[in-house]
Parts: sequence; C-alpha cells; structure tokens
Amino acid sequence: MTTWKKIVLLFCFFIGLGNSSRASSLLIPMDDAQAEHLKAYGIAYWLLQNGGTMEWLLNYRGGSFLCPNIPSLSKECTIRGVSFEVLADAQTQAIYNQIADPEVNMERVKLEVAPKIAVYTPQGKQPWDDAVTMVLKYAEIPYTEIYDTEVIQGELVKYDWLHLHHEDFTGQYGKFYAQYRNAAWYQDEVRNQTSTAQSLGFSKVSEMKRQVAVNIRNFVLGGGFLFTMCSGTDSYDIALAAEHVDIVESVFDGDLSDPQAQQKLDFQNGFAFQNYRIIKDPMVYEFSSIDATEDHNRLGELNDFFTLFDFSAKWDIVPTILTQNHTQVIKGFMGQTTAFHNEFVKPNVTVMGQNKSLSSARYIHGEMGQGQWTYYGGHDPEDYRHLVGDPPTDLSLHPNSPGYRLILNNILFPAAKRKKQKT
Repeated sequence: MTTWKKIVLLFCFFIGLGNSSRASSLLIPMDDAQAEHLKAYGIAYWLLQNGGTMEWLLNYRGGSFLCPNIPSLSKECTIRGVSFEVLADAQTQAIYNQIADPEVNMERVKLEVAPKIAVYTPQGKQPWDDAVTMVLKYAEIPYTEIYDTEVIQGELVKYDWLHLHHEDFTGQYGKFYAQYRNAAWYQDEVRNQTSTAQSLGFSKVSEMKRQVAVNIRNFVLGGGFLFTMCSGTDSYDIALAAEHVDIVESVFDGDLSDPQAQQKLDFQNGFAFQNYRIIKDPMVYEFSSIDATEDHNRLGELNDFFTLFDFSAKWDIVPTILTQNHTQVIKGFMGQTTAFHNEFVKPNVTVMGQNKSLSSARYIHGEMGQGQWTYYGGHDPEDYRHLVGDPPTDLSLHPNSPGYRLILNNILFPAAKRKKQKT
C-alpha cells in the first residue's frame, strides 16, 4: 500500500471514529452467536493496526469485543464473515452497568496497540507444520518469521510477542533419531542446523540452541511475551535448566554427554518445571518425565478433554484474558509433548487448563522478570493425532475452534497488558 493510500485510509478511519463516538458501538460477540471466532481476532488486530482502540469485555458473551461503529470496520467484518451487532448508546451503557456490578465476574480491558509478532520457525516449514502460523494466516494477522540467526544476532528487541515453533531446544533434532534418522528430511535438518551453528561460531548445534534459549529468556526478562506449544515447551525449559551441562549423546553432537547431567540440572533457570528426570537415550522419543503423552494415549480420543479454570475477571485479569472462550471444556489433542505432569509444574505457575482425571496440566502461564510466558501442550487443536507427513488442517472447517481460540487470546494479550492493571 502506498503512503498516500495509507494517509487516506487513516483519515477516513478517524473521521468515522469521531462520528461513532456520538452514535453507537459495534459489538463483536464471541459466544455461540459468532460465525467466525478465529477471524474475529483478526478483525481486532486490524482495528489496532489501523490506529483504533477497543475494549475486550472479559467473560461477557464469551469474551466479546466492543468497538467504535465506523463504516470501515463493519465493512471489514462483512468481508471476513465475522458476526457483529450495532448497539445504541443506551445498550452499550447497559452492558457497562452489567460488567461494573461487583457481584458479576466480568471486566472491561482496553486494547490499544497491535503487538509486533515474531514466529521462531525454520525456513521452508509449511504453515500447517505449526498450529500458530496456521491460525495467524487464517485470521489474517501479520507476523515475521525469524530463526536462530536472528535470535543470536539480537533481533528479538524488535518484537513484543514471540512464538516458538514446535522446536527442540536441546539440540537433539526433535529426538526423531530412532525412527527417521535415514529419512532425507531428517538428514537435511541435521546438515542445515550444523551449517548454521558453524556460521554463527558454535562448535555444535546443542551449543547454538542453548544460546538461543538464553536469548529468548532475556527477551522475556526484558518485558517480552512468549508463547509456545508441543515440544517447544518442555525442550525449551530443559535447555534452560541444562545451560551449563552437556545432556546430548554422541549420535547428536559427536561427544559423550555428562554422566552427572541429571544432578547438575539447575531447575531455577527454567520457567515452568522442576524435579523431573531427563531422558538422554537417543532411541527414546521423549525428552523427560514432564510429558504426559502416554497417559493421554491410554485415555483415547473419545475421552480426552481438558477444562479451563475460572478466574476473577476483576482481580486476576491476566489468566482471565488467556482463558476467554465460548466453552470451558475443550477436546484434547496429542503432540510430541501433549501435557505436563502436575507433579513437575513449579508451584508459582498458574495452571489455566488441565485434565483432572490424569493430573496433567494442559495450559499454563507465568511471569519472568518484566515479561510473561504461556505453554500450551499438544500440536494441533483440531487434529487429534497429527503425524509427520499428514495433510494440513483446513481451518475454514473449524472457524469456531475453542482450542485455537486459546492461541489467539495470547496474541492479543500484549495489547491488553499495556493497560495499567489494578493494584
């Protein structure tokens, strides 16, 4: 878009914004009345990106968005198939009055700035290889792809929000060795990562990944927002705990691991987990005892669900934002890391969703320094058992996916966090 067109668009936008303040509001409902829950987040981001502001009505009709009623916004909703309702001033005030009731578990949060989004992902990965990039594309939310080189070179400071592709931050190539070591794609990955590590001055991939993990931790400490799924959760935490010890066997890096590696782990360095045991055996498709995949395997698809917790919208704003949904019970889905055994989750971590029968946490959150992080177990919320080489999920068939909504809550979270919280 040319600079002149941008100026015209912004002019029309603010003219409409001024007119709307004297008339009515536009409500984007997020309950069962919404035809396109996922694209509704894209509308919210579009409004912020174009200089507008809005309110997130926590726990009101599934976490609805209240926006200025401007022609450009209603037109964009229509184009994208997003349901909306035009409210008179009296209707808007009635909603405000309802939310303000101290006995009602609702709150208003202002969204002001579109966060700058980065996705840590290797070149050549297709969008369907990762649920987050897939839903970002479907919702039409822009993002920048970065990988090891950019992280090592300090480019994370450009961004507010970072997603980690389902990566292996321990340098063991996803622990695919047993089944796929002779596959062309696996061998290509080893060559590419080895070449990148050498070009950046590291003697082996595990050392490069360790520094990447540390740089990401510094990003969070400085105020960044981190979101990751599947093996990007536990492998990342393990890499931090193993910052000063070699846990990688020779088939991956050419030298022996430290025989005292388990004893030398520093759990304080990690975000979420403690007291777990690492699994160094290259023939075992697992990083540690954190993961509850085998428990969920025994449970089976028909019985695999997790439940979101209720939080106080007026006082526990952060977890309330992250759990906005039109249902509290969400169907489970598998991944290399499916869920987290509760016994290994640190006591200061907020568990936002769990399978109570298995004592496994599915969706967790915490603070680190000035920043925030969220871990979400599993690979694809609408593909129960996604395997290597499986076809992509068609999100147009799942426009109201509650599992994908949790991802998108995290994407808008930095915009809400800019609002001064209650003390």
